[in-house]
Amino acid sequence: MPYIANTENDAREMLDVIGCRDFDDLWTKAEVKGPYPQFKYMPRARSEFEVMKQAKKLASKNKIDLVNFVGAGYYDHVIPSAVSEVTARSEFYTAYTPYQPEASQGTLQAIYEYQTAICRLTGMAVSNASLYDGGTAIFEAMMLGCRVTKKRRVVISEAVSPIFRKMLHCYCRNLNVELVEVPCAGVESSIVSLLDAVNDKTACVIVQYPNFFGTVEDWTLFIEAIHKRGAVAICSTYPVSLAILKTPGEMGFDIVTAEGQSLGIPLSFGGPYLGVMAVNEKCMRKIPGRVCGQTVDKEGKIGYVLTLQAREQHIRREEAMSNICSNESLCALTALAYLTFVGKEGLKHVANLCSAKAVYLRNLLTDIKGVEAVGNSPFFNEFIIKFPCDAGAIVQKLINKGYVSGFPLGRYYETRRNQLLVSVTEKRTKEEMKGLANAMEAVLWN
Repeated sequence: MPYIANTENDAREMLDVIGCRDFDDLWTKAEVKGPYPQFKYMPRARSEFEVMKQAKKLASKNKIDLVNFVGAGYYDHVIPSAVSEVTARSEFYTAYTPYQPEASQGTLQAIYEYQTAICRLTGMAVSNASLYDGGTAIFEAMMLGCRVTKKRRVVISEAVSPIFRKMLHCYCRNLNVELVEVPCAGVESSIVSLLDAVNDKTACVIVQYPNFFGTVEDWTLFIEAIHKRGAVAICSTYPVSLAILKTPGEMGFDIVTAEGQSLGIPLSFGGPYLGVMAVNEKCMRKIPGRVCGQTVDKEGKIGYVLTLQAREQHIRREEAMSNICSNESLCALTALAYLTFVGKEGLKHVANLCSAKAVYLRNLLTDIKGVEAVGNSPFFNEFIIKFPCDAGAIVQKLINKGYVSGFPLGRYYETRRNQLLVSVTEKRTKEEMKGLANAMEAVLWN
């Protein structure tokens, strides 16, 4: 907030409670008694104008005009201007949880429509609305699988986003859950190894579709096999790709999660993003978060209410499906607005553009001496190329030429230091792609 309206009496009352004479005394005690040695180096107090000037000076050091070819779960898509016109309306922008349905029909209907859109997109029976982001969604899906099967062993493919896998390990550090990671085979999941890892103690198997390397794999037969072994099948997906790919529901997945950022939410450092989750009827009563249902009142008029309320605010904490309780419905509304304005055919068009442009760019880049394509499997809008040197160094040099060229896989995969994951969306033009190819060739050989 640019201005905090504390009176002198307010300040005096707060200082009295913490036992300080004035604010100078507060900083002195923090320096001596507190765990904050950095207080010793605090700059002198400045006016708001001076602080803003310094902040802008620091912010100007960021490169904000780079042409973006990074994906890895977060994508630079076109967002129709009408989306923000809807989400910025005060009745949505300022609304919190619709605990009182008689006063919240607009919000509840928006949630219901969002759930419907997600179910149609994923081919699943029920969606919630919603979770923090793709990482928390995949964790909640894992815990849902454990609840349904009453088992605690989880098998996860190494072709699942390493960012999400790190989150799973972090969240599970103090939980009685065994995580078993199965190495991938090139740019594909090792389906044989995944099946070998599934035993009678396995609660669920987590895979990604398309996987982290951009590869599109059909999981239908694999899911049939793990269902016979009593395990739940979980899929983390990229929503835009589902406009043209076989849906997770068609393949038989029990739980589908996604990072919903690609559905109209701008790229940002840390969010806010959107955790998408949809399930089949078998898992419906164990789903975490909010679920909105359609009903009728005593006069027969359609109305909307929160249903299956198994959140920690509604029932005993130990029986709750999840302890996530913050409201993410503004991000869900953003996704709904995006899907509505783009439309079914529009989303297909976006997906086809992403796919076609990725093929075009891959061909351009692999025509460069020393640049090789990794793998020959079908891909959606991401692919891997290999350099004769460290990919991270190439990325840094290309930044200086105005391009953020991709995600260096050596950051998470030690044996892939020469490999770069490149992503293309509908925003990238032929000129930008040719510019990247020319800049990459110059960096490699000049």
